[in-house]
Amino acid sequence: MTRAAARNLAAFIAVAVASVTATASAFACADFAVAPSTRWSLTTESGVSWLVTPCGERFFSLGVNILDGGYPEREKDGKIYYSWKAFEPTLTDWTAETRRRLFSWGFNSAGGWALSPQVLKLPAIINLELGRLARFHWFDPFAPETETRMDALARELVAPYRRNPYRIGYFSDNEVGWWAGSLFIFYSSKPATSATKQRWIELLRRHYADDWSLFAADFLPPAQVDSWDQLLATTQPTRMKPGGAGIHVVREWTGMVAEHYYKLAERAIRAADPDALFFGDRLPIYYDPAAVRAMVPHVDAIATNYNVDSGDGWIADYFFDGLRKLSGGKPVLVSEWFFAARENRTGNRNNGHLMTVATQEDRAAGAAAATANFAAIPELIGAHWFMYYDHPKGGRPDGEDYDFGLVDINDRPYERLTAALAAANRRASQIHAAAAVPLPRTGSFALPHALISVHDHSLSDWPKPASLLPRLTASPGAIEFGEAYLSWSERGLALATIGQDYFEPDLLVYDGAFPLGDAYRVEFGVDFGQGPQRFTLFFIPPRTKLHDHPPMRAQLCAGAAQIAITEGCAEVSGAEAVYFGADQPRITAEMVIPWSALGITPPAPGAQLRAEIAITSWDRERWMSLSGRAPDAEMNYPEDWPPMRLGNGRQIIESLPPFRAAAPG
Repeated sequence: MTRAAARNLAAFIAVAVASVTATASAFACADFAVAPSTRWSLTTESGVSWLVTPCGERFFSLGVNILDGGYPEREKDGKIYYSWKAFEPTLTDWTAETRRRLFSWGFNSAGGWALSPQVLKLPAIINLELGRLARFHWFDPFAPETETRMDALARELVAPYRRNPYRIGYFSDNEVGWWAGSLFIFYSSKPATSATKQRWIELLRRHYADDWSLFAADFLPPAQVDSWDQLLATTQPTRMKPGGAGIHVVREWTGMVAEHYYKLAERAIRAADPDALFFGDRLPIYYDPAAVRAMVPHVDAIATNYNVDSGDGWIADYFFDGLRKLSGGKPVLVSEWFFAARENRTGNRNNGHLMTVATQEDRAAGAAAATANFAAIPELIGAHWFMYYDHPKGGRPDGEDYDFGLVDINDRPYERLTAALAAANRRASQIHAAAAVPLPRTGSFALPHALISVHDHSLSDWPKPASLLPRLTASPGAIEFGEAYLSWSERGLALATIGQDYFEPDLLVYDGAFPLGDAYRVEFGVDFGQGPQRFTLFFIPPRTKLHDHPPMRAQLCAGAAQIAITEGCAEVSGAEAVYFGADQPRITAEMVIPWSALGITPPAPGAQLRAEIAITSWDRERWMSLSGRAPDAEMNYPEDWPPMRLGNGRQIIESLPPFRAAAPG
């Protein structure tokens, strides 16, 4: 790098940092060439995590993905694509104008799928697709040649960026997913020559103390397979039986494969570029606890993509609290987040499960609020917007068709969005500097009054900070995998939940209706002094997976979960329950139970009650509850349910312990 280029880089980062916040100072070194190295690092100050530039200044990364100039062709197969060639005479001109825009909108870095940082002159994190290119996933990851390929590919992929101070670090891959059930089934059907199949058999024999009968109680091996040797030899899949404990070894297998991946990826990337940070594989909008535990020793920071939980920009607390507990507070980067609007100039259909609101005004408001909410998470070191331009009308080649762009396909900025993000981005570092882990709520919980509709498939009408119940306590060895909200109106009680747990339709073998005993479920008990009432909300998956995010069905039953499981589901007259869309493994749902179903007339504000919430994951692997006790034990003792009262409305938040800064709702 020339002295002039180094001087330009130092000037850029100084301007970018200063433009985002007055609290994050510019570089101390006047000439970037005197920086001690090209190494970016991490620091934690007063419980708040930051990136640290090669010149020693803290940095909150506000990035944009897909800064690549667009497609090589403006028109193809009847579609109009975003392409720099339609807007600027050269790619250099496009890059200069794009960088100017990004600075004016408060962004300071580039995320995945961008032009090289030397071209963009932006600090960047590069996505290598190392595991995919090395054929780690869905091949034979434990074969010795897999490590050899990863080492060689890492040297090749990293070479263009090594010793460049614009380079912050690397993502090894994008959205590997660690889908536990899929991994288990896939490797169960590999041939005996597969090193990974051999490891799979070793795990099963160890887990079941070499007792075939114990294994066969949890799993259904292929026909005529009744020994470990035959199980190794078969290429037919092994599936799990309902009612057993097989999910624990399924999860253990996920952890084994993930640990091997992160170990090999870390070793290869650090050998290829010792000064770079390693951010892992850009977790999708879900994480498997076993995979995160395997990741933690090997990455500098955890990268996760995120689908905002509500159109008003709400961020579910449990998601990042779970990462905090799994990793011991390791820094986290939101490597991809987004908002789309049905009202858009490109004509995008927004044809999937990802965050979509009605208008550009809603989009701007939600995105600005989400920026502030991300910044208020102390472990977060940045958030990267996906993406710079809209998909073409009719969708990109894989069919995804979203208004995700800061600009449309004609390069016109969405001015409401960019203005709102500019204001939010410039406050982000200041908010982040004051971030703190939310304090636990104590004392009697007050349910806010709110008119809730279950028909809009949104939590935007919920007063979320006020209605968010105290954090649920997970079963021993687990971390919470969701949260719950409670409110009331003249109509009845409303309960909402946001959670995550992956269900693989091909893993569980069953005949007839889905076995309720293996369903993800929410148990709700309430007592206004006239005797306890219990309800169970089950989530019923489809039998087959027609696409990546199979839709669920919410089934609300009167009474205890075990009664519904053994005797069948009794409907709750007048109640409504809705599962939101098709975004499994993220689970969002709400229900309204009328006062008549509780056997009482509508009470007045201040009325006293006791209530308990308990949530059980797929296949009964783990649970969490408000009281911290197991669902079956706690639900049978209503006198121990936490005390609550009916509040007057949204303003009740003013009397509760403080929630994190800038939370909408």
